[in-house]
Amino acid sequence: MPHIRLSEGLPGIRGLFAFRPETAKPLCELAKVLLHTPGTLSLAERELIATYVSSQNDCHYCQNAHGAIAACHLEGNENIVFDVKRDFEHANISEKLKSLLAIAGKVQRGGKNVQPEDVKRARRHGATDQEIHDTVLIAAAFCMYNRYVDGLATWAPPDPSSYRERAAKVARDGYLVIPADLQAAQAGRSQP
Repeated sequence: MPHIRLSEGLPGIRGLFAFRPETAKPLCELAKVLLHTPGTLSLAERELIATYVSSQNDCHYCQNAHGAIAACHLEGNENIVFDVKRDFEHANISEKLKSLLAIAGKVQRGGKNVQPEDVKRARRHGATDQEIHDTVLIAAAFCMYNRYVDGLATWAPPDPSSYRERAAKVARDGYLVIPADLQAAQAGRSQP
């Protein structure tokens, strides 16, 4: 049960966005920049970083929501998502992404855990300064998102398959499109 009164039927961060729309906008804009704008890291790679950090933070909602989005970008390949969460060093992903996930995992434990050798490994596998920067920022941002979602005890569907339909829309449209159910909840909150 959430610690505050949230709109029913809106899981995770979506319920929080309906509760406080003025904070939803900048948080969605940050997610758009980090996860859904063109760059040298693919959309799937960025979603996998968010998923991995969320799994390390044990945030059920975020790891399933972003894992489902990553799978959409991977043409439905959920096995890669599961492998990254379980043991990314042995997952069927690039060495560059493995080195970036290692950095993300260290950021998740605390930023000062990232060491020069971690960055050297990433560079050795072709990571650019921007990719290293974005990995650290995705990891740091998802620590915040995860703590926001879990710190208010938001509801999350227990079945990972329930995230697929919404994931397809986010994978296609990005993070700034406000779905009708969220708009309705926000409108209901603004009424006297």
